[in-house]
Amino acid sequence: MSMELVTPEITQMLLENGARLVREPDFDPCPVVKFFTPDAACTWLIAWAEADGQDLMLWGLCDLGLGYPELGPVLLSELLAVRGHIGLGVERDPSFCARKPLSDYCAQAIIAGAIRT
Repeated sequence: MSMELVTPEITQMLLENGARLVREPDFDPCPVVKFFTPDAACTWLIAWAEADGQDLMLWGLCDLGLGYPELGPVLLSELLAVRGHIGLGVERDPSFCARKPLSDYCAQAIIAGAIRT
């Protein structure tokens, strides 16, 4: 049984965080969702989103498994197209619950060279 990568509830929370960032530039949101590749070392902690035409621009901490995690955007359509070494797609971690703001995850990831949750 496959899990919906981005549910309407997740989308709403991400868009609300994005709107709040526009109103409050110092807002430091907690990640809403964690995505990962089950057959590769990629991880994304997504904290906010913006509509991008028919797509969704997701913003957060992105780790492609190269030792250099970075804060930045990824289109939902691009995330859906990612495949790991044996062809598995990106999955959502249903057990993820952010315990700190995104800036704390970023600081920790820079030191560790990878996202740690």
